[in-house]
Amino acid sequence: MRQVFEQKFNALPAIWIKAPGRVNLIGEHTDYNGGFALPMAIDRHVVLALRPRNDRRVTIYSLEFDSTLEFSLDAPAKRNTGWDAYVQGLAWALNCDGYDLHGWDGVVWGDLPMGAGLSSSAALEMAVARAFSAVGGFAWEPAAMARAGQRTENEWVGVDCGIMDQLVCAGGVSGHALLIDCRALTFDPVPMPANTAVVILDTGTRRGLVDSAYNERRQQCESAVHYFKVDALRDVTAEMLGDPSGELDQVVRQRARHVVTENARTLEAAAALEAQDARAFGGLMRASHRSLRDDFEVSSAALDHMAVCASKIPGCYGARMTGGGFGGCAVALVAVGALDTFTSQVTQCYRDATGKTPELFVCRPSQGAHVVM
Repeated sequence: MRQVFEQKFNALPAIWIKAPGRVNLIGEHTDYNGGFALPMAIDRHVVLALRPRNDRRVTIYSLEFDSTLEFSLDAPAKRNTGWDAYVQGLAWALNCDGYDLHGWDGVVWGDLPMGAGLSSSAALEMAVARAFSAVGGFAWEPAAMARAGQRTENEWVGVDCGIMDQLVCAGGVSGHALLIDCRALTFDPVPMPANTAVVILDTGTRRGLVDSAYNERRQQCESAVHYFKVDALRDVTAEMLGDPSGELDQVVRQRARHVVTENARTLEAAAALEAQDARAFGGLMRASHRSLRDDFEVSSAALDHMAVCASKIPGCYGARMTGGGFGGCAVALVAVGALDTFTSQVTQCYRDATGKTPELFVCRPSQGAHVVM
């Protein structure tokens, strides 16, 4: 990156920034319903090297896409596809929030697989936000930066996502998962169990959230909110779901049931982590996958195969799909001593079931977006 930066800008970068991706351990499709989620930032990142400019222009070159984006902070161009949409959209969102933005030149690169449900877009957004914070001198506030990232997704890119991804990418704590209250925008670090590892299991399948059923699921959740006359599905209890023969559309009822039970599972999971009870946590992961598969219907054949393969291997406490669904990755909690056996056996099992060879990442809980030097 340093060599490319010098070639592009005839100078060396003055600031280096790392922003992590994330894996959600449990609490899926609860964030935009005002509920709870339990993700962790991972040690795979978007890295941004930059130097300040004396004007209000941004030039950024992507190593991954071999393309350059140049724009004025006074007039970012509206696009909703491509990596550059997230950069310009984030600048627009910060402008809307009244931040004093200054220009910079940058080179960006990452080792996060795109479209795999590991929040490569949120990592890019938070790296760019951290760049504007470093250059402009304004305080780094994870919740405020996460809101700007969510606004970028909702109003610029066109994805009705919640705020979980941006919040954990902005505020991750090394060695911990984050129990996020997506209504209050608060988070509490929760220690991961000793002698365990988180393994991300990439199925090799991809989905596009804008073109998928993600927005449809959000609309169905809003229908349930309207039916129950509450502010968010977080306010619905199991008792309120009531008799399945009632007036509420059966599919909408299933969607609501997933969110209600997933919120409860997430709080139980945080308690299990505090107690260092990996076995209890794994059972909740398996229950979460069944709910996502049957009630929310966002799993896929590949994700189901992966979850089954992982869960039956000794040393795996539990596994589930992670991310928006319809493709991407699963996640497993595995005993450290079983990692070698687990990775070889789950690879073979998935290959036998699908003909595809998965990519596996053993991850450590990482720090949120930060200035490296």
